[in-house]
This record gives sequence, C-alpha cells and structure tokens, in this order.
Amino acid sequence: MNTPSLSRRNFMKSLGLAGVGSALASQAAAQTPASDAPQTVPLRPFGKTGEKVSILALGGIFDITSNQLMLQRALDFGVTYWDTANSYNNGNSERGIGMYFEKNPDARKKVFLVTKAGGGRNANNLNARLEESFRRLKTDYIDLFLLHGVGSGNELTDEVKAWAEKAKADKKIRFFGFSTHSNMAQTLSAAAKLGWIDGIMLRYDYRNMRADDMRAAMDACEKAGIGLTAMKTQGGGPIKLENEADVKLAGHFMNRGFSEHQAKLKAVWENPQIASICSQMTNVTVLTANVAAALDKAKLSAADRAALWEYAEATCTRYCGGCTQLCEEAMGRVVAVGDVMRSLMYEREYGDSRLARETLSQLPPGARDLLLRFDFTAAEAACPNRLPVARLMREAAMLLG
Repeated sequence: MNTPSLSRRNFMKSLGLAGVGSALASQAAAQTPASDAPQTVPLRPFGKTGEKVSILALGGIFDITSNQLMLQRALDFGVTYWDTANSYNNGNSERGIGMYFEKNPDARKKVFLVTKAGGGRNANNLNARLEESFRRLKTDYIDLFLLHGVGSGNELTDEVKAWAEKAKADKKIRFFGFSTHSNMAQTLSAAAKLGWIDGIMLRYDYRNMRADDMRAAMDACEKAGIGLTAMKTQGGGPIKLENEADVKLAGHFMNRGFSEHQAKLKAVWENPQIASICSQMTNVTVLTANVAAALDKAKLSAADRAALWEYAEATCTRYCGGCTQLCEEAMGRVVAVGDVMRSLMYEREYGDSRLARETLSQLPPGARDLLLRFDFTAAEAACPNRLPVARLMREAAMLLG
C-alpha cells in the first residue's frame, strides 16, 4: 500500500484547504519549524496489554462502504485505532472496513481493530457475533472485542469471562472488555475488581471528568491495568449559539486559536489515564481538525478550563450525565431511561435514525405506550441536571412510530 508522506508543511496546507481551524494552523506553524518529517498523532500505552495505540481513534458510525478515503486518510495521519460494531450502519461499518482490508491486506497489521457485540451476554450470542464480524471485516482476529453498552457490573458474568478466555486462547481475540454509556463510575469500579477486563470504552468528557466518583473509578482501572478509551467527548454535541453561554464559549476559543471542539478533545487528553479518544469523524475535514488538535502541543490554560466548566454549568439541562441508576431507581426501574437516552443521542448527534430505532427496538414489548403514558415526575426530580425526562421520553416514542 502506498502511503504518502505527511509533512508538517503538507499537513497544514491540507488543513487550510479543508477550511478548518485557520487560526490553529497559523499558531502551530509558528510554533513548529517547517519540516519534511512525517507527522502522525502520538501513541499511548493501552493499560497492561503491552500495546500502544493512537491517541485519536476513528469512530465507525458512518457508511464506510461509501467512504473508503476516510480509512486511507486515517492511516496517513497515524490514526490506527479503528472502532466499529456489529450494529453500526446496518453492518456497513464492518463491511466497509473489510472492503478496505481486502484491497489493502498489509493495512490490517497496522490497525488496532475494535468491534463490539450487542445482544445477549452469553456464549452463543458472542460466538455468533464474533463470527459475523470476522466475515464482514475480512479478518480472522479482533484486537479488542467489547460487549456493547454494559450498564452494570452484574453483566460481567462468569459465563462471559469463560467465553473471553477461550476466545483469547483460540487466538480469535487479543483483548476483551466492554463499552459503557451509563452508570460509568459504578461499572468501571466493578470491572476493576475482576482481573480479566483488558479495555473499557466509556463516555468521558469535560462535563463528567471532575466528578469524584468518576475520578475514583478511573484510578481503580488504572491500578488494575485496564486500557481506557474515551467516547462522546463533546459532552452533548456541538454548541448551538442559542444563548449567551454558547456565544461566550465559541468566542473564547476562537481568540485562543482553536475551536471549542478541539478544546474539548484537549481537556480529555490532558488526563494520562485516557489512552485514546474515539471520535465520530464522518469526513476528512473533521478528521483533519481533530488530528490538528492531537498534534498541537499547546496546553489548555486555567482560563480555558474555567470557560469549559462555566459552560458545563450553564448548559447542564442539555446533557444526560449517564447516571441512570438515579432516575431508573426513582421509577422502580420500569423504564430503561439510559437506553432511551442513548437512542436519542444516535438520532440527534449522529443523525443515525436507523441505529436509534434499533436501540429502541431492544426495549420490552409495549415500550412505546409506556414512554407516552408513564408519569416521569420522580425521574425528573432525581435528575441532577434537571433534564425534561418526560418530554425526551415522548420524543423517543415518536421514533418507534
């Protein structure tokens, strides 16, 4: 496979042509002498696995079959951690990566490949999902195989452990773990005690990184040697310029020479416990901007952090913190609010209506009527961010048709 050299000069040229972050490009060019040396994103150790992974990972919730260029450009930039899942884009995410590997067989050795299995937490389902991934991805091993959407340590059973150990022994997977969108602190703390989890992908952003329980859980995982990947790092999506808080944050970082999106990535990277950020990058423009942030050595200042924290407080009612044990317990666990909120995230932030509906379809029969008729007053009272839970549940019900 021919990989064009990516010099600092060429990188900044491509950044300018993409129309992204011209102020950042000027700042970085001034700080770094022009050089023809290849520039790729840095690597970090992934827990106790012995692997080093790119600090920026390519999120796979897009139609990769129709956008093979993204994979090539990711490799050019050194973004060699690729994340996908059985469910993404109706399987076209895995199929698209498989198409690329089939045409570029040498690329497989360069990629730290991650996929995820939804559905039952049992050996039969995991076997079926893994074999399906092999067929689509055109590979005979997965670097990191994750259970998708774990919300409690109770899901990490002895059966799952036995399956993971056998899959490793058979060299079908190298490492095993899970992704989590809700109850992150409790789930991470439980996993850290098990001794057989290699990696975790978790919702982690400038909003929740200061929470005491999250810090304690991250420390426990670090001590246990678990590699941590942050996802959903934009903390509820891009700013919307709807009010004074939005305008203030955008203006602050524009004056600093980078965007608020890049600042949010930088805030997460400043935690050395995070091995990589998995970012949804559906086009080369976004990829290039994120790579620029990864290459830029400028640190966030105290004023930058204060701007992010102030914005987080001012806009908390837009953000579900994933602490779904609070609202679900308040309602007697009648509704899986965490799963419903995740479906809304897919719909609103990623524009993936199909994945949103698929997530909702896994709710028990009669879920639509329940979402429309249930009294969510107790859930709203329990929510620390004062989310309008009832209205959000009604919106999700509309996705079910």
